[in-house]
Amino acid sequence: MKLRLILFLLLLPTVVGSTGGAFAQDKGSVVPRPLPALANPDDPHIGAKELFGRKTLPTRTATQVIGFYARGCIAGAEALPINGPTWQVMRLSRNRNWAHPRMIELLERLSTRVSKVAGWPGLLVGDMSQPRGGPMITGHASHQVGLDADVWLTPMPNRPLSRNEREEMSAVMMVRRDRLDIDPAAWTPNHLSVIRAAAQEPSVERIFANAAIKKALCREAKGDRGWLSKVRPMYGHDYHFHIRIKCPVGSTNCEPQPPPADSEGCGAGDLAYWFSDAVLHPKPPLVPPTPKPPMTLAELPAACRLVLAAP
Repeated sequence: MKLRLILFLLLLPTVVGSTGGAFAQDKGSVVPRPLPALANPDDPHIGAKELFGRKTLPTRTATQVIGFYARGCIAGAEALPINGPTWQVMRLSRNRNWAHPRMIELLERLSTRVSKVAGWPGLLVGDMSQPRGGPMITGHASHQVGLDADVWLTPMPNRPLSRNEREEMSAVMMVRRDRLDIDPAAWTPNHLSVIRAAAQEPSVERIFANAAIKKALCREAKGDRGWLSKVRPMYGHDYHFHIRIKCPVGSTNCEPQPPPADSEGCGAGDLAYWFSDAVLHPKPPLVPPTPKPPMTLAELPAACRLVLAAP
């Protein structure tokens, strides 16, 4: 871990990303603006995202996953180096290429495997977690405990990407304009091979992808189809898929989620909701909903307060 951390620090942007939107394809900034100091960081009503979003380095402690994927933090996170033989990290200005060491190992292993099963030079890796996990100012509800990672559905080019490209290029849209199926001009059998390789990893709990992608996987998968049960439809995820791994062995403070059902999830009833008119063409509410207040530090596991305060 020390060698990787040194490598990462040499390449770490000196400031964190801006407070604009940060969904998968939103552009980053080559010269990101630093977040301003908080006037009263001890205010109990302040959003935990404001506190965790200002931490640019992990704790210098043993790795520990604390809480649930969407309500927690991580101590002793490890950085995925921004350049590897078979991967490159995107949107460097977000400083979100941190995770549990098991996730780092998985991405490195998977990136090597896709070159064999799909002929890709490697993977483009999007958001993982912040240096200490926790809620993010923009873009995600989960990704809080170092066990989630987004992988672009665009092969890594066979060359190093420039900093500008990493901040500004977009992945390829995989979903047809009517949202009912994949775009045949973009989707290839190699995309299935990449997602299948990820889902077949024993530590992977779930793969989240757009329902149109799940539909294509169900239609095209041959041979062993048991891995399909891990692939779950989810809003968005048109350009990338989301890998979630199980609580690592020994992570007693990690809160697991129930494992997915054993069924393939490919029946008409399994996908009907996602292709309903209410989902594809939602009507705006008559009364705009009141925004939910941000999650506070008090709503996270108590140990996350120690993670924030640790050196």
